[in-house]
Amino acid sequence: MLRASREVRALRPHERGLAQELCARDPIAYVYVAARLAEIDLRRSRGPLLAYCPRGEPEALCWQAANLVPVECHAAAAGAFAARLRRQQSQFSSIFGMDAQVEVLWTELADWWHDPLDLRHDQPLLAIGPRDGLGAPIDERVAPASIDELELIVPAAAAMFTEEIGYAPYADRPSRAAYWNTNRAIIERGHCLRIIENGEVLFKAEIGSVALGACQVQGVWIDPRQRGRGLAAPAMAAVVAYAREHFAPVVSLYVNSYNVQALATYRRVGFTQRATFSTILL
Repeated sequence: MLRASREVRALRPHERGLAQELCARDPIAYVYVAARLAEIDLRRSRGPLLAYCPRGEPEALCWQAANLVPVECHAAAAGAFAARLRRQQSQFSSIFGMDAQVEVLWTELADWWHDPLDLRHDQPLLAIGPRDGLGAPIDERVAPASIDELELIVPAAAAMFTEEIGYAPYADRPSRAAYWNTNRAIIERGHCLRIIENGEVLFKAEIGSVALGACQVQGVWIDPRQRGRGLAAPAMAAVVAYAREHFAPVVSLYVNSYNVQALATYRRVGFTQRATFSTILL
């Protein structure tokens, strides 16, 4: 246990390039960590990104903040990361990423943690490349949200979160304020796309992480009253077109395998499965 914990340390500033190389082994799967790596100041904040370094240089990574996200994490790395996390008494709300890596990391942590809220072991990771044609027409109503639409976007975002996760994204005034600020930042960065008509959000999606020539769509939501009316595929085609033009040539997302309608929509647009993710909600 002691040796394993010593093999894990915070990523050092001069190792950013090595960490990027690890993420670049699969830019679609590792875009979340690659994006965090591009944003973080490793000289001032050396805690969130852990590196497994049994021979001196990083061989695997684990982002640890609100979520745990492994990169190139095999059994030995998982054991070492788990030892470090136990020692730190770390807290997090989910583990997500490539299915085999999530499984091996959770195996090391399960006996220390409480029972998970949900285990989602089969989440197809889908992507569409720069030369892949769109299988649906583009809905020209899709456009970036403006900051004066924040009061419309937040309820839609909260409804999506509650439907997906099973509980509301905020429970009191401070968490509500934080949630509003998060959505404000997403809009200000131009990462929120929507269809709004007559003061109502009909469709919403966000461009989440962007790195290594890939981006990941998240937070896709359609007003329940609009579902089954043919809105989804053209709206997602518009999101893909916008993302490829403004963010990255490869657009990805992951979805629960039991969400048959969503899978059918994404495949119609032109997404194909590249790997399988897992998420453990804690």
